[in-house]
Amino acid sequence: MNQLELIQSKIYEIRGQRVMLDFDLAELYQVETRVLNQAVKRNIDRFPEDFMFQVTAEEWVVISSQFVMTSRNKRPKSALPLAFTEHGVVMLSSVLRSDIAVQTSVLITRAFVAMRQIIANSPVIMSAQLQKEMKELKEYIEDVFADPNDINEDTRMQIELINQVLAELQVHKKLSEKTRRPIGFILPKED
Repeated sequence: MNQLELIQSKIYEIRGQRVMLDFDLAELYQVETRVLNQAVKRNIDRFPEDFMFQVTAEEWVVISSQFVMTSRNKRPKSALPLAFTEHGVVMLSSVLRSDIAVQTSVLITRAFVAMRQIIANSPVIMSAQLQKEMKELKEYIEDVFADPNDINEDTRMQIELINQVLAELQVHKKLSEKTRRPIGFILPKED
């Protein structure tokens, strides 16, 4: 796996934004997560909400379920990670002030751009395919639910045959019925 693919594998979508988590960034910048977070706190005015936000407990459960076990162990259980958008990642390089941070930010920015291009190009293809599938499904559903009372000729003939047989059985039953003796205690007739 090349470095660009490695970085792309660490980009997640949270709250409709593509972000990277603090511990993944710390690994890429070759610093401890604690050091990265301290640098952010010292320069918090450079990280508005559209650059960085803290992941909620619910979001963390969903995200951490996607990790390999070793990745989950990088994060302290008590603290929720910070999520950095593309702009936040670029701002991190200015806060960390190291050659590795600058080089890594360039690579991360390229990864974000590559992902944006993939997403921008795929909707055209996917949209046409989705429209075709939707049309096929719509036609299928219309065929299935066209008219529940509309039955084919074979079924109609079978129903008529069943009705004829039932009518014959009913006539036969009436002819074969004779007076039955009552069941139970019978009172004697008084003369």
